[in-house]
Amino acid sequence: MKNNISYIKLITVLIVAFSALQGYSQQRAQYTQYMYNTQTLNAGYTGTQGTLAASLLYRSQWVGIDGSPETQSFAAHGFVKERIGLGLTIVNDNLGATNNLEINANFAYHIRTGQKTKLSFGLNAGMDILNVDYSKGNFSNGLDPIFQENLSEFRPMVGAGVFYYGAKWYLGASITNLLNSQIYNSDDNIVTERKSQYYFMGGYVFDLSESVKFKPAVLTKHVAGSPITVDVSANFLLRERLSLGLAYRYDDAVSALAGFHITSKFFLGYAYDYTVTGLGDYNSGSHEIILTYNLEGLKKRALSPRFF
Repeated sequence: MKNNISYIKLITVLIVAFSALQGYSQQRAQYTQYMYNTQTLNAGYTGTQGTLAASLLYRSQWVGIDGSPETQSFAAHGFVKERIGLGLTIVNDNLGATNNLEINANFAYHIRTGQKTKLSFGLNAGMDILNVDYSKGNFSNGLDPIFQENLSEFRPMVGAGVFYYGAKWYLGASITNLLNSQIYNSDDNIVTERKSQYYFMGGYVFDLSESVKFKPAVLTKHVAGSPITVDVSANFLLRERLSLGLAYRYDDAVSALAGFHITSKFFLGYAYDYTVTGLGDYNSGSHEIILTYNLEGLKKRALSPRFF
């Protein structure tokens, strides 16, 4: 087992070294509880939860592997006028020697399309700060000049999204950044390439009884040159308090989800991912915790039982 782990670490180091020479495609953090963290994926979601809503999320992926992804995110948004939503998202993502910080301001304009339906057009604008600290790696030749220079780059971000929703369903499409970019080192070798990422999402709430609601949801992510990522989930909401569910990320992981309204305004959620690929032999899974706040509390949710 130790030999296997050492082999994986060696491969990881080789990948980092190869990335430094040839470049790699930078992808944004992924979430299992995306249904509670939607604003970080779609600016059109901004303002859909009423006066004020906020969330804090922490994700530790592939626990047990050195340098595995670790993500923290913060989101806050609300209506400032009848049709205008404003928000802020901050995502801090760590992977090996790299740290990526995204800060975005969100704007959304909501149009009523029916008695219970609205269409929202959203924009996000902000910055992406990428830092690479090569001293965090272990290399056979640590004196190689390519590993002596750390990297710090600032890049602007602009994205857009649409979000169409009713009392019991939603559909959304978004692109979190329209500005593709490449970062080079002093030898004009590509260190990283940032490509646009497209998201499509949807969900529906079924009233199984007065005390039980069932919500299936789906999220897909598309990045040029990479396989499509597909997440499907099924959550049950019991007595407007307890949420239990399962999720599956195609060819990657199965997940268990649980959440509880600890007060009328605060919701605490947890997700555990079990890796179904060969990488599962070298990690103990992924953990994700989210805390959400809604100023209008359960009273609003009782009138609009979407729980998203």
